[in-house]
Amino acid sequence: MKLRKKVLTSSISSALLACSGAALAADQAPKEETHVVVVTAQNRTQQAQDVPIALQIVGAEQIDKLASPSLAEMNGYIPGLSVNAEQATQPSMSLRGIGTSDFGIGTDAPVGIYIDGVYGGKTGGAVMNFNDVQRIEVLKGPQGTLFGRNSAAGAISIVTREPGRETELEARLRYGRFHTRNVELLANTALSDSTALRITAVHHGSDGWLKDAASGASLQHGTDNGVRATLRWDAPARAKVLLSVEAEKLDHMARPAIGLVAGVPAVPADPASYLDPRTAPVYNDAIHNGETRNFRGSTLRIEVPLGWATFNATTGYRRFDSRNRQDNDGTNLPTHYVDTENSERNRSWQQEFRLSGNTGMADWVTGVSLYHEKAGQTSQVNTNTDTLDNIFGNVAGFPVFSQLEGAAAMAGIPAGLLGNSWQENLHVEARNKASAIYGDVIWHLAPKLNLTTGVRFTRDDKRFSWYSPLRTAAGLDGSIANLQNLGFFDALVGMGAITPEQLMMAMGAMTQNIEFTSTGATAAPLAKKNKWNDTSPRMVLDYKLNDDMMVYGSIAKGYQSGGFNALQVNASYDPEKVWNYEIGMKNYYRRYKLLVNASLYKYKFSNLQSLALVNNGSAIPSYQVTSSDQGAHGVDFDMRWQPVRDLRLNMSTAYIDQTYKNFTTSDGVKLDGQPVGTPKWTTALGADYWVRDVAGGDLDFTLQHAYTGATRCNADALQGACLTTPRFRVGGATQRTDFRVGYEANSHQWAAALFVNNLFDKRYVTSIGNMTTGLLGTPYAMVNAPRQVGVEVRVNM
Repeated sequence: MKLRKKVLTSSISSALLACSGAALAADQAPKEETHVVVVTAQNRTQQAQDVPIALQIVGAEQIDKLASPSLAEMNGYIPGLSVNAEQATQPSMSLRGIGTSDFGIGTDAPVGIYIDGVYGGKTGGAVMNFNDVQRIEVLKGPQGTLFGRNSAAGAISIVTREPGRETELEARLRYGRFHTRNVELLANTALSDSTALRITAVHHGSDGWLKDAASGASLQHGTDNGVRATLRWDAPARAKVLLSVEAEKLDHMARPAIGLVAGVPAVPADPASYLDPRTAPVYNDAIHNGETRNFRGSTLRIEVPLGWATFNATTGYRRFDSRNRQDNDGTNLPTHYVDTENSERNRSWQQEFRLSGNTGMADWVTGVSLYHEKAGQTSQVNTNTDTLDNIFGNVAGFPVFSQLEGAAAMAGIPAGLLGNSWQENLHVEARNKASAIYGDVIWHLAPKLNLTTGVRFTRDDKRFSWYSPLRTAAGLDGSIANLQNLGFFDALVGMGAITPEQLMMAMGAMTQNIEFTSTGATAAPLAKKNKWNDTSPRMVLDYKLNDDMMVYGSIAKGYQSGGFNALQVNASYDPEKVWNYEIGMKNYYRRYKLLVNASLYKYKFSNLQSLALVNNGSAIPSYQVTSSDQGAHGVDFDMRWQPVRDLRLNMSTAYIDQTYKNFTTSDGVKLDGQPVGTPKWTTALGADYWVRDVAGGDLDFTLQHAYTGATRCNADALQGACLTTPRFRVGGATQRTDFRVGYEANSHQWAAALFVNNLFDKRYVTSIGNMTTGLLGTPYAMVNAPRQVGVEVRVNM
């Protein structure tokens, strides 16, 4: 059986890994052209140094060296990109400070994720386990003229490996602390002279590093399994057809809520007495706690050379069902019980046709994109009448249920008002259509001067509905009906114990919603629809000072359609628009094998949609979508240096100064001119060093470090982004260091490694949950993972 070989040519593969700061085996080590990296960022095959866009490339080798099962675990190593997937089915991400934490289906995302050209959305199907990834291209700034969906802030293009003609069998096992395991299996074979098949499977599981202090049960155990099969057909006339089918099943506990108060909480909560969540006991009692996702997808890609142009067609279908039910009080007290659940059903279809060619005078791309999505979502709050009684007492000074219970007890009547479950639901459905025509032309004005002009015409058509029925509390309803039949409430009024107005208020408190209080969609769904059109241009001028040095300037508009608030009935939003201005340089100093890229940008964003915790008049604050105008300026810098054959160094850094231009919170806090919260600095450093010819193989030492600056605080304290207590701080600067030493035999048939993530065991409080703080005195926190030590074995046949 032949040894495993790369699908790409060795020169391209070597160059790609070099640029990403990844390690190479001895026979793959680049000699000179370490800066030559082939990408498809502009829907053309180009060298990265010829692309006048601020972009960062992450190769498969760097993903392996970080032991990263998904994009979330690489957070910090791509400066300017922030990924939060503490809840895998409700991820949030931002690029250059622009993003959305909204997990509702009513809005889109300004950062587009594409897998082999197919849009991945922003909710439950956006962040999944890596499966046979060849590279990740992160493009910063508006990319509407280049991708099927208009990505106002930037795009993340994940490219998987194609089947090759060589036979490959590979198994990789990674095992670490907390019974963390990752298994990857690969089989590639030629079926005939013109067809090849590639099948990959991944398994990721962990027992987690947090346990419930009362039950001893793991709060993070679970698995994530995925499989992909790709068939390649080299058709006549040099045409190529790729058909991929994939599936993924995620099943684990929901993110734990670490309570910050001891004993019976007091209202208001006193931050001076908060426990340190990094060492505090954890109590979570959410019923049916868990996070699940079932994903299915298929992609058909066709490429046909026509002589005068190349025709590409991409058809993608995605479907997933997800559920996430989690604790929202951080205690196991029945009188303080609150949990929330988010479930989603999503079906999407994408069709894109593209023509591209090169006339010598111009390099052009034009395309048509169609996108259909049908989605349903249910937001749910679960609590009980004991907790509601606590809330009514804290907020209004009148604990309705216990007061009525006491009055009934004096009359010798078993009221049965306490101890009952209470559930509220908000059901929403969305039907979204998007169509676009786009074109992008690189005009070769002179041998060293290019002008790129592009434009995108977009039409979005969205239909949305809300249905918020009255709360479900069967036990309570039975008790109320029994008391009414006994004439209990009338007797209270007749005795003068309460007034008729007080009785009406008490009955309203017991029978009406306390969270989903919007009117108009209680008896039947309320539907709304809207359409938006947009024209987004792009213009870039680049000049080659010499073969290895380029300067460029660009102006681009980004657009994202309007939408609807999935958590507030009848609420809609205007489209987002951004103008981005940028200048940059791309340099390679061949003599020193030093690559230096930098860009300076400024943008103004209108109607940016973000998720925020707001006091909306209901008993429990809710997460709702808000819109704001924002502006920023910043710098992206990237350096790769190979001073000697066996040493590579890399550094990437991003600086951003981002502020609100026009925004007042729903609580009346004016934030004009204040920072949005995005840290000013993020930096990633890396070093690779090889020791050759050790026991018939090579040793590779890798050290990587990520730094994220402190959150820039503003006056909106409800979000919990900035908090300092005697025991911990939220929003401070964070650092992470990862180390790996690997050995690969000269035959390349096997390799082994030892890795340590978070080498210095840096622990941080990553966020604060204030949903129940003002009502029950129960704030909770999330923290990052402790040091992870593990081993890896890879076998090729």
